[in-house]
Amino acid sequence: MGLITGVLTFPLAPVRGTAWVLDQVLLAAEREYYDPEPVRAQLARLADDLANGRIDAEEFDRREDELLDRLDEIEEYRRRRGNSS
Repeated sequence: MGLITGVLTFPLAPVRGTAWVLDQVLLAAEREYYDPEPVRAQLARLADDLANGRIDAEEFDRREDELLDRLDEIEEYRRRRGNSS
């Protein structure tokens, strides 16, 4: 049965291969999008910009709120996925 199934489903191999590649691309994109380290680095740069006078307190507060909201989104995603690293 393995040989017959393989022969009969051989025309679907490119579809299965394409689906696998798309799945791998999606997983890589999710890992990158939901990685908290770049957001933490942006928060550190933002604090540095405030300390060095490159931005004012109002701009700092606005951008900090956006970044903290993003961290909350990442944390919620990881909690739903059961990956709290």
